[in-house]
Amino acid sequence: MNQYPLWKYLIILAVILPGLLYAVPNLYGEDPGVQITGVRSFKVDENVLDRMEKALNEDGVRWQKVSLDASGARLRFADTETQLKAKDLLERELGDNFTVALNLMPATPDWLTSIGGVPMYLGLDLRGGVHFLMEVDVQGALARAEDRYVGDLRSSLREAKVRYLTVRRVPSGGIEIKFRDNDQRELGRGTIERELPELQLKDEDRQGKPILLATIRPQQFEEINKFALEQNMTALRNRVDELGVAEPVVQQQGDRRIVVQLPGVQDTAKAKEILGRTATLEVMMVDEEHDLKSAQTTSVPPGSKLFRHRNGGQILLQKRVIYSGDNVVDAAAGIDNQTGGPVVYITLDARGAAINQRITGKNIGKRMAVVYIEVKSETKRDADGRPVLDEQGNEVKLKRRIEEVITAPVIRDQLGKRFQIEGLDSISEAQDLSLLLRAGALAAPIEIIEERTVGPSLGKDNIDKGFQSVLIGFILVLIFMVIYYRLFGTVACGALMLNLVLIVAVLSLFQATLTLPGVAGIVLTVGMAVDANVLIFERIREEIRNGNTPQASIHVGYDRALSTIVDANVTTLIAAIVLFNFGTGPIKGFAITLSIGIVTSMFTAILGTRGVINLIYGGRRVQRLSI
Repeated sequence: MNQYPLWKYLIILAVILPGLLYAVPNLYGEDPGVQITGVRSFKVDENVLDRMEKALNEDGVRWQKVSLDASGARLRFADTETQLKAKDLLERELGDNFTVALNLMPATPDWLTSIGGVPMYLGLDLRGGVHFLMEVDVQGALARAEDRYVGDLRSSLREAKVRYLTVRRVPSGGIEIKFRDNDQRELGRGTIERELPELQLKDEDRQGKPILLATIRPQQFEEINKFALEQNMTALRNRVDELGVAEPVVQQQGDRRIVVQLPGVQDTAKAKEILGRTATLEVMMVDEEHDLKSAQTTSVPPGSKLFRHRNGGQILLQKRVIYSGDNVVDAAAGIDNQTGGPVVYITLDARGAAINQRITGKNIGKRMAVVYIEVKSETKRDADGRPVLDEQGNEVKLKRRIEEVITAPVIRDQLGKRFQIEGLDSISEAQDLSLLLRAGALAAPIEIIEERTVGPSLGKDNIDKGFQSVLIGFILVLIFMVIYYRLFGTVACGALMLNLVLIVAVLSLFQATLTLPGVAGIVLTVGMAVDANVLIFERIREEIRNGNTPQASIHVGYDRALSTIVDANVTTLIAAIVLFNFGTGPIKGFAITLSIGIVTSMFTAILGTRGVINLIYGGRRVQRLSI
């Protein structure tokens, strides 16, 4: 008699109710807001929040809501005019230690947010923003690696007391090592093969002098290429964070390209400025011979300079740079085996190691400081805060050098190529410091080879057209199903509507990014979702024509069509999975929504519609079906 047991209805409700709940946040829209994040080691706390609120109140700027979390502070405003005014005011109030960025923030109620109910992200093509395709200069990374190996070769040969004439990098590629005679070349060969096995050697003779031509092995070159790509991606992510962009995309494309997408950013010049800027590190000795307070109040001693410490104070350093970030090969956070405290392990190249060994050996017990240096380009403003324009009407840019001491540990022993920085408060601080050391500068030059800007009006137009396509497709399918299958068709349309809600709920729950190809996948799902019901309904019609009873026809229609439906959907799902695994960004977006739509449509078309049909016709005798 086509009756479902209670537990099946409970399963249907257990899927539908959370689906409706997690799809609702997408109806609330977004508020114009300002996002404030700390630069480098600076954090947004309650004190910074009080400063912001006081500055806004004094200027009469009203905000709707303010929130503070681990990533920074967010202020919401009623309109974009107030948002822009607040941004300019907060930039002047907070200065260089904090980044103030415009953003659109979900207007989801707190009770929904507390249970994880947040809207899905919109991709670049729907929200607007900028897209960069960058290519890493692999030859530049190789040249840097060869320069490091030149220093390592000289150091290794000197330590082994092998006499050589010159060690130089050949412009066409490789490192040329010239020896006095063949005996010294053989000694050099043994030393290099033992100390630097990642180099392959070849004998040559020029002008009567024996030469070894050293080249980096292919597998080592691949490692260098991979490291340069990963380090550049880390550096770019670190810089993108300062833009305050929600869901930025920084991902690898191929073996030497990086895609950067910044949804919500329309100022291409600012984005290029931040992504392409330079930063470095310098190591100096702390001036402990002169008094810090005297230098702050009267005058700084010759040969020394006052620097700002990242903890907010000042520190007096000797001007002479011991070595710079160009000598840092690698940095990693870890735990000291002896003390159990957080540390950062530093690896230097041969030149940096030699300098480090000499300087630290002479200054045990003294302090050595690591200075983070960054050159920023910013718009010149007048007394009223308005941008200053040149004769051509362009904004005048000023270059400003920012210097900050990130750590100043005590030298406990003579250091060499590898050493560790101690005195850190937490492992998260160690991770931040290692990130600064690794990502302070790009590992290899990058070039922007493709640049696209999607305006907010175009993004809104894409959303409107995508919504219209889904709506038109849904209405046409609804009209056909209601006319052709009557009551059964109406039930199928209700299941189709529920299917769309479940797709949105899954995208929101897993915080997937919806793009225009994803909308195409949803539109395709609208047409495919009723296929299962068409198969079931046609089978029911056939059973009725063969003289079967209405209840038996419903039972046979659902049971016999099940295997065909599963086969058809599984094959489509396999194709979608292949598209996701081997496709690029847009194809992945299409594959994700298509896969979700296939799974949810099987639930709504088979289990959902039969549950409703059983409620209408089940448990009683009927003479005819509205099909």
